[in-house]
Amino acid sequence: MKSDVKDPKLAEKGRLRIEWAEKDMPVLRGIKARFAKEKPLKGIRLAACLHVTTETANLMDTLAAGGAQVHLCASNPLSTQDDVAASLVKHFKIPTFAIKGEDNKTYYKHMGQCLSIMPNITMDDGADLVSTVHKEKKDLIKNMLGGTEETTTGVIRLKAMAKDGVLEYPIIAVNDAYTKYLFDNRYGTGQSTLDGVLRATNRLIAGSILVVCGYGWCGKGVAMRAKGMGARVVVTEVDPLRALEAVLDGFSVMPLEDIAPQADIFITVTGDINVISERAFKKMKDGSIVANSGHFNVEIDIPALKKLSKSTRQIRDFVEEHTLRGGNRVYLLGEGRLINLAAAEGHPSQVMDMSFANQALSAEYMAKNHKKLEKSVYPVPCEIDQEIARLKLAGMGIKIDKLTAEQKKYLQSWEMGT
Repeated sequence: MKSDVKDPKLAEKGRLRIEWAEKDMPVLRGIKARFAKEKPLKGIRLAACLHVTTETANLMDTLAAGGAQVHLCASNPLSTQDDVAASLVKHFKIPTFAIKGEDNKTYYKHMGQCLSIMPNITMDDGADLVSTVHKEKKDLIKNMLGGTEETTTGVIRLKAMAKDGVLEYPIIAVNDAYTKYLFDNRYGTGQSTLDGVLRATNRLIAGSILVVCGYGWCGKGVAMRAKGMGARVVVTEVDPLRALEAVLDGFSVMPLEDIAPQADIFITVTGDINVISERAFKKMKDGSIVANSGHFNVEIDIPALKKLSKSTRQIRDFVEEHTLRGGNRVYLLGEGRLINLAAAEGHPSQVMDMSFANQALSAEYMAKNHKKLEKSVYPVPCEIDQEIARLKLAGMGIKIDKLTAEQKKYLQSWEMGT
């Protein structure tokens, strides 16, 4: 079995960590049990480009239980957990191509090895797999039934492809499911981002001025968690509705360059390019910490930072010190990549349970319904979203009320008034 992992000897450690995550993923565990009986993915070749974490390992195991032939590569050069990759190969027999810290050449080589399976379904986190198929491996399109996409950045890219008429097979936007973005993006990103910043820096959050660039669901989560830890949170935004929401949620809102001279920590979560630019770097005070929790390492203008620096050194793991010509020091975390996965372990498994349940059920839906779908981006079917929420509540031991027949009739009628 072809694979490329850092060290096969790490497999046992990885197996135990995968087991630890699995105990907090009851929804995915239930889906795996059903998949093992029904084999809804039998005969399907599935290429997955995801963060190689303990939670992802449990998703791969679920897909394999459903009958899929699975290949996995990393969706970010710094997000791989090497012990997990080793265990996937040794214990789960899933071809895996991922090494933490791999360079761009290796990253795309691994993607090519993952696609060598000639997949029928792609499973993406950032749309690099779909993009590679459309740009460099168009011969694979004839085999495709469809795909799924995990994150905001990827959905943006895919919708742009669909708008331009170049998307060649249907994609389900897993990111846009309620049971994904309301919980994964908000609570998962909020906790794991600060976890990454703390592991990298060991800085005190309480009393710090912490800037959150972008007030989408991820930004809301980071701002909420930072506030809970005692930070003085400032939000920067370009969207007036989101800026207004941040104000009414109790946060200060101002332009980035206005707060740059005062802030201690900057975190980008926008999905856009060069959010922290040369002008902002020039205004930052000595000791400023800069991190990104968006999918790609483009939100911080790293080339501009390097140009402004008279010296650079690695002062801690995942902390790069840039001394600017004026003497001020700016600390870049995790090479500007996803700090929650570069310096920490990513989202807690309780949250990823829902996200990856969406992935598994969306893959099943695509396998069964691809003939009905056009070359476009689709939402996760409402019934899947509702079922995942129901299963998650059941897994937490929580019960809810049910509508009576009278209440259902009232909600479906127009005749009854006051």
